[in-house]
Amino acid sequence: MRAGGLLVRHEVRLLASLALWVARRTHGTKSGSAFGYARGQGAMMAGFAFVCVVETVALSVLLWDWPTVHAVFLFLDVYTIVFVVALHASSVVRPHVLDVEHGSLRIRRYVHVDLLVPLERIASVRREMRMTHERADGELDVEVGSQTSVTLELTEPVTYVGFFGRSREVRVVRFHADDPDGLVRALGRARV
Repeated sequence: MRAGGLLVRHEVRLLASLALWVARRTHGTKSGSAFGYARGQGAMMAGFAFVCVVETVALSVLLWDWPTVHAVFLFLDVYTIVFVVALHASSVVRPHVLDVEHGSLRIRRYVHVDLLVPLERIASVRREMRMTHERADGELDVEVGSQTSVTLELTEPVTYVGFFGRSREVRVVRFHADDPDGLVRALGRARV
């Protein structure tokens, strides 16, 4: 029952992100500086959406003689297209946020990851391009297009809560930003 509620919440947040994207607004960026991460995945998401459109048309033609099956698959295919576009929209409208006033860095990806890192816990920050990531205890890799570009090492662990509510402590966070140099510089200024 709990998993069903989480999935419904996820879908609602995706659709809200789609509405924010259409309205050209962002989520949670009023009191800080936004740093995007969606540019590196735009082409891939457009490719996914295109494949979904082709599949929708093909299945629509193939299932034309079975109206009930046609209607079910048409609904599912159109919803899949909406889901893919909303997923991309969520990465555009939910950027990373550096909030110097509140002393925090908010690291996000889609509606799945939302990690708040207090600036006083950042021991070091560096630009580090990585294309491969192996799971390790105490590390969190927030990849975009299988890459990360910024690495944070923390003095104390922060709690990361996953999609299904499982939490774990992390001391190293790797994530991607479209402008990693600008983000590293801004974090350096904010920590002084």
